[in-house]
Amino acid sequence: MPYSRPTLSKFLIEQLRGSVREQQLAALLVDVAAAVKTISAIVAKGALDGRHGSLQSHNVHGEMQKPLDVLTHEIFLRYCEWGGLLAGMASEEMEQPCAIPAEYARGPYLLAFDPLDGSSNIDVNVAVGSIFSVLVHPGSEAPAAAADFLQAGVHQVAAGYAIYGPSTMLVLTIGQGTHGFTLDREIGNFILTHRDLAIPADTAEFAINTSNERFWEAPVQRYVSECKSGASGVRERDFNMRWIASLVAEVHRILIRGGVFMYPRDTRVPGKPGRLRQLYEANPMALLIEQAGGSASTGCERILDVVPGELHQRIAVILGSRNEVARIERYHREHADGSDRPFVSPLFNERSLLRPDPA
Repeated sequence: MPYSRPTLSKFLIEQLRGSVREQQLAALLVDVAAAVKTISAIVAKGALDGRHGSLQSHNVHGEMQKPLDVLTHEIFLRYCEWGGLLAGMASEEMEQPCAIPAEYARGPYLLAFDPLDGSSNIDVNVAVGSIFSVLVHPGSEAPAAAADFLQAGVHQVAAGYAIYGPSTMLVLTIGQGTHGFTLDREIGNFILTHRDLAIPADTAEFAINTSNERFWEAPVQRYVSECKSGASGVRERDFNMRWIASLVAEVHRILIRGGVFMYPRDTRVPGKPGRLRQLYEANPMALLIEQAGGSASTGCERILDVVPGELHQRIAVILGSRNEVARIERYHREHADGSDRPFVSPLFNERSLLRPDPA
């Protein structure tokens, strides 16, 4: 019986029963869960709610906004701003942090969130989600500034996502494993259904947008080429490829059955370090993955160790089953030191015994 399993509230009370600060964190996560329930109900209405299509406006990243992007952003604000638990919030939909209204008390935490990840899938009825990250406010009683959010992901005290699919699930970590809660719509509670999710170390499944292949760095091209070669190639086994264009859906699949997800740095926009936002996309997902026994990397370093330089900092993301992530990291190291390229004799260099110096 599902009712013999703990609810989200009971789970948080049991796990965070120590200091006042821990109890405040539990209360904040309950507020986040309440926002998720409301968003779930709205998303489930689909076209019946009249909020499909796009607005004639763009967000701070130049992306076309959908009505649900704006509405879900407001839902997060309204549910989380009033409880005296937050010093500030940062959202994908706003350039600067969202201030806590003057009539509400401020608290010790910062909340960064993507209110509706994968919203381009809404019109085709594919799973979308919400992502959130909780940090400790390093300041005093002053309102949070953008600089206060610029902390490495290792300092997150909680992180999670909601996925709005056939069922709504809330997956979160408070640094003690990764756990999944399923929304029981009949009673309106999240019920613990997936305790201590664990990602297998090995996998035969990868996810990447191959339409960008011509822009990938050489180590990623090498890895994907080997996977596509299957049993007849150097990996000597067949791989499956997936791509949903929803980070929440991609990570959820990996947490349930393993795999590796890649949104690597590419050469389309020189100097851009990646495509996904670090604070409210990469960092929370990296913490969830690591707490489930997986790995999360840029290809060159652990994501959770990277200190962001700005509120909407972008970053390369490679995460999932740890042995595959380790292989991709090795390919980056080998490319950096040149050991992935075949030896070329000096005899065949531009200036050699067989090619006279043009001077």
